Amino acid sequence: MDGIKQIVFSGGGLRCFWHGGWMAALSEAGAEPRPRRVTGVSGGALSAAAWIAGAETRLFERFARAAMRNDRNVTLRDLDEEDGRSPHQRIYDTIVEDVLDAEAQARIAEGPAFQISVSTTGGGGGATLRALAAGAIYQVEQVLAPTPRPRLSAAGGVEQRLIDARGAARDGTLPDLVRMAATVPPAFRPDTWHGPETDGDEPIYDGGMVDKAPLPEPNEGSTLVLLTKRFEALPDEAGVHYVQPSEPVLDGSKLDFTDPGLLRQAWDQGRRDGEAWLDSPEEG
Repeated sequence: MDGIKQIVFSGGGLRCFWHGGWMAALSEAGAEPRPRRVTGVSGGALSAAAWIAGAETRLFERFARAAMRNDRNVTLRDLDEEDGRSPHQRIYDTIVEDVLDAEAQARIAEGPAFQISVSTTGGGGGATLRALAAGAIYQVEQVLAPTPRPRLSAAGGVEQRLIDARGAARDGTLPDLVRMAATVPPAFRPDTWHGPETDGDEPIYDGGMVDKAPLPEPNEGSTLVLLTKRFEALPDEAGVHYVQPSEPVLDGSKLDFTDPGLLRQAWDQGRRDGEAWLDSPEEG
């Protein structure tokens, strides 16, 4: 695995626990990659952060406990809750804060270059409406022509931002960035981010609308992209190797926060796929 210089963690809700199982298989085989650069998008931002921090198992256990205690995914009352518009947002925010504690952030700050991809509508009014429009365009494209590199959502007025997550870890703001990276309106209430990569305070949304497999900047060397869903057609890009699940992961259940068994299903499938990849990496 010494040839892998960059790793990309794609998003996918609870499907992202496939990442944990896949990496566990490589680690147990003594083949865990040591990349120079890492990127994550949506739920993949949390996967990437947990992997760099060595906290994948802790994340799994923490999420399983939360799912065991949660008995609903949404109610009308949730729309007015100040701490989140759905159990998803409240549970996710709490887990991110717990897992990405000061110790985890210190490890990430000393780890490989790490960027988190988000999307934004920039300044001005109507940010959520524009994000909703872009999300609708994205969903249509994924139905008609599924691709890890959406092309049409930009028509809704959203742009990509690659945020320095290692710098955020040094500042102690990485949990905020990770939770913002998974903001899907209207279920999640958006927040703003201010940094060198943004134009002042910008509302932040899930970056998967713009790119489900964001390459780092600078983009140099062989890249491993870990997808959490299957695509019939993958981009043909020099130096980029896509790895996708052998079969659908949690088909239709990626946002069910009431069943801890789903996490185990995704993790175990990732482990099996990781073991198979070690035997035949060229078949990805």
